[in-house]
Amino acid sequence: MHDTDLTPNPANFAPLTPLIFLDHAADVNPLRPAIVHGSLRRNWAQTRERCRRLASALLGRGLRKGDVVAVMLPNVPAMVEAHFGVPLAGLVLNTLNTRLDADALAYMLLHGGAKAVLVDPELAAVMQRAIALAVDQGLPPPLVVDVPDPEFAPDGTSIGTLDYGTLLAEGDASAVLPAVTDEWEALSLNYTSGTTGKPKGVVYSHRGAYVNAISNILEWDMPKYPVYLWTLPMFHCNGWCFPWTVAARAGVHVCLRKVDPQAIFDRIRNERVTHYCGAPIVHNMLVNAPAAMKTGISHTVRAMVAGAAPPAAVIEGLEAMGFDLTHTYGLTEVYGPATVCAKQASWQNLPLAERARLNARQGVRYHLQNAATVRDPQTLAEVPHDGQTMGEIMFRGNIMMKGYLGDPAATRQAFAGGWFHSGDLAVVDPDGYIKIKDRSKDVIISGGENISSIEVEDVLYRHPAILVAAVVAMPDPKWGETPCAFLELKPGMHASEAEIIAFCKTQLAGFKIPRKVVFGEIPKTSTGKIQKYALREQVHSRDAIDR
Repeated sequence: MHDTDLTPNPANFAPLTPLIFLDHAADVNPLRPAIVHGSLRRNWAQTRERCRRLASALLGRGLRKGDVVAVMLPNVPAMVEAHFGVPLAGLVLNTLNTRLDADALAYMLLHGGAKAVLVDPELAAVMQRAIALAVDQGLPPPLVVDVPDPEFAPDGTSIGTLDYGTLLAEGDASAVLPAVTDEWEALSLNYTSGTTGKPKGVVYSHRGAYVNAISNILEWDMPKYPVYLWTLPMFHCNGWCFPWTVAARAGVHVCLRKVDPQAIFDRIRNERVTHYCGAPIVHNMLVNAPAAMKTGISHTVRAMVAGAAPPAAVIEGLEAMGFDLTHTYGLTEVYGPATVCAKQASWQNLPLAERARLNARQGVRYHLQNAATVRDPQTLAEVPHDGQTMGEIMFRGNIMMKGYLGDPAATRQAFAGGWFHSGDLAVVDPDGYIKIKDRSKDVIISGGENISSIEVEDVLYRHPAILVAAVVAMPDPKWGETPCAFLELKPGMHASEAEIIAFCKTQLAGFKIPRKVVFGEIPKTSTGKIQKYALREQVHSRDAIDR
């Protein structure tokens, strides 16, 4: 076929961008609810107007295409609006982790070159220090905008030159805004946790966000008009792209300032929430909430969990509550989730424990991700599907970052051999499903034997007294390393080190049993991930472990 004379033109080609979902929702469903926040209710027509006003106002304040707008906000309506309003102006959205300290935030502001900062007053103190530090280090003073939330945080501090309402009033909802001319343009900037060095700035494109937003719908069979509860921080991988996914289905964003079991169950009941996402620790919190808190929920609630491996006990607990759980896996570099443990019909007749085991796997690639595979990190050869041979999870496709901002060496390393290297070690079962064994840095090597910390943790979670478990390597003069377990107990429950070790002996090989158990609160990130690097620092302090 000879079609070289047929070329892209405005009639047959438009760059992919998730921003089109806002117009579709507002054009087709203008009066349907879009945002719920306490007594606040806004429909899709009102939401589009506010997003366009935000875009126009930022441009009116002198920001130009490609400039970075940082936001330090909890899951409030302005955070939803920023996901549309900032990129509608041709700007790049940088959602900041609300639990970071001033030094880390200053680094991100300076590295990204933020020209404007939106700040929730409850977070103003740390941001004031962060902005001052960044300016001292060379950042031109940014435009600082206070974003009050009077219904939930009436006594916040003002640090900006104007407030969000005033900024929106400056904007013109009918203004002509810059069009997305290249789907490879940067849409957002997200920073990794930086647990092994400086955080990396992960750049998302309009194309990648569009593709993942649609893939979310396909993986979850998400119908029109979902009611989505924001338990997942929107600062985390742009909420796994769900700000755009919910708009694509003309759904409702139910905002939530803080993760609290009572608040979550109240909103599920009162707003008839149909979908929510979260890290394993959030689901664990709900499973272990008092029974009285869970009453009165008669409709189907679909939950999505992402993490290295949610404990089977959590999966069992959610199913017992009647929640339909979808397990996904991913990283910041792949826009959040990019594989899913797709449930098979044949699993339905299996015992609950076996269904939980199958559903705890990381599964198969997202519909619109080209490949998710386990390969030898040196040869790049795919590992056999035997459930035994370990390799590194690698991705390839459209749900993939552009690269690391200002770090070409790290970008080349991440994409070596034409694959994104996740750093997660896994096997592939005979049915083709990926199962994580550990992060490469989390494998415990004891006397030459590899121990999966996840395997030990999964056993610990089955003890009735344990709420949170984390296992790391502890130096040992004889074996090199042995497992050390850090545990948080459920309220009102008690357990001794001897009891925990005895419990593990009934389910684990001898060399896998923790040699030390430490009770107390376990450090976590704002997204609920356990900070194993902090635990490793503890185990290298003999005094801390011996206490």
